[in-house]
Amino acid sequence: MSITPPTAWQTRPAPTTAQDWIARAAEVAAVLATDAVARDRAGATPYAEVQLLKNSSLVTLLGPTEHGGGGQDWSTAYRVVREVAKADGSIGQLLGYHYLWNWAARLVGTREQWEHVEAEAARNRWFFGGAVNPRDNDVVVTEDGDDLVFTGRKTFSTGSKVSDVTVLEGVLDGTDQHVFAIVPSDSEGLTFHDDWDNIGQRLTESGSVTIDGVRTPWSSAAGYVDKQFKPRTYNTLNVPTIQLVFVNLYLGIAGGALETAATYTRSKTRPWLHGGYKRAVDEPYVIDTYGDLTAKLWAAEALADAVAAEGQKLHDDPDAVTEQDRGVFEVRVAAVKARATDVALDTTSRIFEVAGARSTTTAEGLDRFWRNVRTHTLHDPVAYKRREVGRWVLEGALPEPTWYS
Repeated sequence: MSITPPTAWQTRPAPTTAQDWIARAAEVAAVLATDAVARDRAGATPYAEVQLLKNSSLVTLLGPTEHGGGGQDWSTAYRVVREVAKADGSIGQLLGYHYLWNWAARLVGTREQWEHVEAEAARNRWFFGGAVNPRDNDVVVTEDGDDLVFTGRKTFSTGSKVSDVTVLEGVLDGTDQHVFAIVPSDSEGLTFHDDWDNIGQRLTESGSVTIDGVRTPWSSAAGYVDKQFKPRTYNTLNVPTIQLVFVNLYLGIAGGALETAATYTRSKTRPWLHGGYKRAVDEPYVIDTYGDLTAKLWAAEALADAVAAEGQKLHDDPDAVTEQDRGVFEVRVAAVKARATDVALDTTSRIFEVAGARSTTTAEGLDRFWRNVRTHTLHDPVAYKRREVGRWVLEGALPEPTWYS
């Protein structure tokens, strides 16, 4: 397939405000929407889609302006992910994970490290992938002179073959010290496998990866100085930050499902023959359902935006983040994650009730929205998110920072 970006991207200035970037994301979504059903069915490696993200400059959103980046914050990044996900959940996920891994150097690295990574990423429009699935056995990291050597296997590696660089994570052999490092995705010993075969999010390149003696200089170990790591509370913001990516991914998919279904209902859905209405859009149950789903979606989006703004205050002053700050933020993220999950699953399922039986044809592809949400919402049990909120309300207990909380 071939995706051609609007030529206006090359002739007009790059976006400078948050609203401009969200508008650019909407333009990208419009391009993706034209053949989203066919691409989902084909399940091909999304090289063209990632190139679209590069051509549109969306990959540089969080990068420093002095090196060609957008200079935007996480609140804008979440909105951009939501906008892209309306058209294609897979590409929305790829972009959201890219933002997370692009930010990983700032999360745990020294100032010198993250300034270098962010500058290079913006200048070269790197696309990031990551091999950091915590449910698998830890990757083993050994020392070899001035190098670190990563060896192991991960079940999931979102971005894999379409990425320029990959974030690796492992544990130093004989210690409990975790190490993050960014390596070229074509590094010797890094092998991505074509075994992602799930019902949804088909274009995320989330298959397994073998890490067989991948070498990187000790100097690339994020946050290490003289082989010692000095932790900060800010280092633990990785979970609530990526969980908000998930939230906006789900809300974007739900929004896309509603928009697509409404277009179908207006143009193709037939009124029930015993209802007494000439148009489906006049059916009371159709009107009520769209009103109900839209109201719930808008409420979840408003909460998501509010929580993103709360989190941005922590990102703005990393050294000042306390355990209390971090814990309360995680509770708020857990609450909106639970709400977004319910809203997205409900929306992507119930649209068929008001679109009608003919909307279930494979040619319409309305099922992709539900398949995408159903697949990704199983990332971690939403019941544990509700538990975090409940324990905070009843006992004031802060969630313990883990890979999932």
